Amino acid sequence: MPKRTILGVYQKPDDVAETVTRLRQAGYADNDFDILSGTPYPEGTFGEKVAAHRLYVFPLVGAICGFSIALLITAGTQLSYPMVTGGKPLLSIPPMLIIMYEGTMLGAILATVMGVIFESRLPRFDLGVYDTRITEGYLGVLVASPEEKLGYTEQLLRETGAEDIKKR
Repeated sequence: MPKRTILGVYQKPDDVAETVTRLRQAGYADNDFDILSGTPYPEGTFGEKVAAHRLYVFPLVGAICGFSIALLITAGTQLSYPMVTGGKPLLSIPPMLIIMYEGTMLGAILATVMGVIFESRLPRFDLGVYDTRITEGYLGVLVASPEEKLGYTEQLLRETGAEDIKKR
């Protein structure tokens, strides 16, 4: 069944919390609505589901890859071009540690940046319904509603204090 997006614009955070409660009572799943805010409210402030993320995996995988590549480069270079100096071992660990540390950090940093972009779902070409007042301190409740429940959803948003409603 096709869904349309409807946005309710609110001024009071308490009205948004009431809207979330009413949407759940009306049978909407946590994935069917989202809270938009220009103010950094803590996750779960309005009773919405805290979004799961996997951002912690990216730096770990990046660090492992960076360490492995740095180890391969340092050991591979010393083994490919052996230079025995005064009976010292071919693989010199202390200088290798510096390169491996830097490779680990570089891999972790690059993977973290890519992870943030990936988890933020960027780039987003279709922004959907939006109201510029949200960046000025208002709050928005974005609801994906089935076509047959669109009127009921709009009425629910108005009853809970929406100052304006936009549809798409």
